[in-house]
Amino acid sequence: MSNKSITPKQSSELVQNIVDCAIEKKAEKLLVLDVYNLTTLADYFIICSANTEPQIKAICDNIRRGTPHKPWHIEGYEKLSWVLLDYVDVLVHVFRTEEREYYNLEKLWDDAPKKEYDY
Repeated sequence: MSNKSITPKQSSELVQNIVDCAIEKKAEKLLVLDVYNLTTLADYFIICSANTEPQIKAICDNIRRGTPHKPWHIEGYEKLSWVLLDYVDVLVHVFRTEEREYYNLEKLWDDAPKKEYDY
């Protein structure tokens, strides 16, 4: 449904790679939403949070270094309260905990199949 830049297999491998990189830097409440059948924006949303700006930066930097693809677009990196890493088929949202609670993206995409990661 989305503007395919990588194959579905590569997309799911990228999701797992991003999850591993985020968990490595202690991302909290990591959630993968499969939005393929709900929107043309992307196939997957990955949502996670952290309590401090240095931790948000560490998570984002580790994802960017640890994935084989470069993000097409990055938004919010300057303020580190909600950073979006856009890999076209995979959108990564790294929130400061308070911002995540306020925007509550999980609720907006409540119909999406989801997988939660606890470490």
